[in-house]
Amino acid sequence: MMNKRNVFAAVLMLSVATLLFASDGTDGVRMSLRADDLVVVQAGEKIYQSQCASCHGVSLEGQADWRTRDAQGYLPAPPHDATGHTWHHADDLLFEITKYGPAAVINDASYITRMPAYQGILSDDEIIAVLSFIKNTWPEEQRAWQDDVNGTDPTDSQGRHKKRSSLIDRLLK
Repeated sequence: MMNKRNVFAAVLMLSVATLLFASDGTDGVRMSLRADDLVVVQAGEKIYQSQCASCHGVSLEGQADWRTRDAQGYLPAPPHDATGHTWHHADDLLFEITKYGPAAVINDASYITRMPAYQGILSDDEIIAVLSFIKNTWPEEQRAWQDDVNGTDPTDSQGRHKKRSSLIDRLLK
């Protein structure tokens, strides 16, 4: 059970993370995903399958032991579903990691990764579409948490929590 000091510390850490990660980031341009735009999500799924699925999995499941570096010092590709940590990061940070590569975003040229920088391979709109597809698959709890990280308001005009539907929910209607 968390005491008041731990709750305060957790809230403070989330607030700092929001300020740090929901900022204008590395390139000075704040990007937002469009996970509720079905056209963007469907386009993103196609791009994901051709550009990302070979490492991150057809079902966003990632590679085995993704938290453990291999013999060459590389981390396997993480999952992008709810079991991974992608939803812990703000939209803009996810965009920049995809576009510029992790080493550039953390400003550490010595950081080794197999994750390519997609600048010059995918357009900004294509990167947003892929990440929007990924975000669309997350359960409501992860999407709400990530909205908090983004500093966005997941409530409607009457203060009720917005219910988002996934691509699968929409296709089944």
